[in-house]
Amino acid sequence: MPTAPHDAFWAWSIIFAATAGVIIRPFRLPEAIWAVIGAGTLVLLGLLSWQDALLGIEKGIDVYLFLIGMMLIAELSRLEGLFDYLAAFAVEHARGSPQRLFLLIYMVGTLVTVLLSNDATAIVLTPAVYAATRAAGAKPLPYLFVCAFIANAASFVLPISNPANLVVFGKHMPHLGAWLRQFTLPSIASIILTYLALRLALYRELKEETIAARVPHPKLGRGGKLTAYGIGAVGITLIWASALDLQLGLPTFICGTATAAAVLLLNRQSPLPVLKGVSWSVLPLVGGLFVMVETLVKTGVIGQLSALLHQAVGQSVAKAAWSVGVATAIADNIANNLPVGLVAGSVAANDHLPAPVVSAILIGVDLGPNLSVTGSLATLLWLVALRREKIEVGAWRFLKLGMLVTPPALIAALAAAIR
Repeated sequence: MPTAPHDAFWAWSIIFAATAGVIIRPFRLPEAIWAVIGAGTLVLLGLLSWQDALLGIEKGIDVYLFLIGMMLIAELSRLEGLFDYLAAFAVEHARGSPQRLFLLIYMVGTLVTVLLSNDATAIVLTPAVYAATRAAGAKPLPYLFVCAFIANAASFVLPISNPANLVVFGKHMPHLGAWLRQFTLPSIASIILTYLALRLALYRELKEETIAARVPHPKLGRGGKLTAYGIGAVGITLIWASALDLQLGLPTFICGTATAAAVLLLNRQSPLPVLKGVSWSVLPLVGGLFVMVETLVKTGVIGQLSALLHQAVGQSVAKAAWSVGVATAIADNIANNLPVGLVAGSVAANDHLPAPVVSAILIGVDLGPNLSVTGSLATLLWLVALRREKIEVGAWRFLKLGMLVTPPALIAALAAAIR
């Protein structure tokens, strides 16, 4: 039952404040703290029962398992130098051409995003690209922008390419065949248009660039090679799980844990460096967001949005798909795509929506964040990685680039999905 208007007002206010805290990070406190404070306040004030809060947390179990497995693999890849190897490989094969280096890094970023998720591209590939481009005498920023934009542009090639995919679909994840039918053409359109727009937007910076033809190329040890095989095994396992219409969290967790254990045993290393490097705060962040979205369900917001969407679909499927795709993309940049994805997923779960509408929702959630630095967790993590290297990218500079790059890719991807 929907709550009283007074209670609903306070619940929405708390959720708005907590979401703003996640995005703005007042007092430089981690994003997770604001999500947990928001969720805890809702329960303490009686705006959401603790049973419903636990139900909200429970809905995220598959996402938590997926994130743990992927973060273990990503951190292992970083420690074993796999990303440094890939970045140096790109520089070496660029043969002194900034334009070729730009394309090779874009291709590496696409591969990492597709197989390891967009967060891995933001967290681990970004510092590797910084180190490799500095070694080549290049100005790193144009190539670092590649990491930010491809992390979202390639994030709906496979279900595993973005945790937001699990958030949107939940237990209703399409099997692999249906996924590929829905998202192959939109993904190709997104990746190509993002590359072309980004390449044109950074044309002058790349034209004036000079880079070394050779850089020190790190060797890939046994652990790095085994990690690469583990990534391949993860990809095969998850494609198999998708084909069998299984949830992806547990297989990802098992593969990530098994790969980490195998590499650590082979190298006779302690697991502490890997465990220490994992961004565990992501888990309470996502859990807090699930609780806040459960509050929106109880206050009737989700039901109202579902009714509006159902009415729009009844009038025109194509118009409804375009409207919800663009609206979701814009909303990402106001409230971040994780909470938006949770709300969109809850709305989609309430109705048996046509495939083009569901596709448009996911494309909006995954690709829309390329507009601004607040759009996705991956972009926020990318900013953190840059700050560690003493590089500052202002919100306005990113927005100017995002306004050039995002609309063409979004329109092309939606057009391919709604065809």
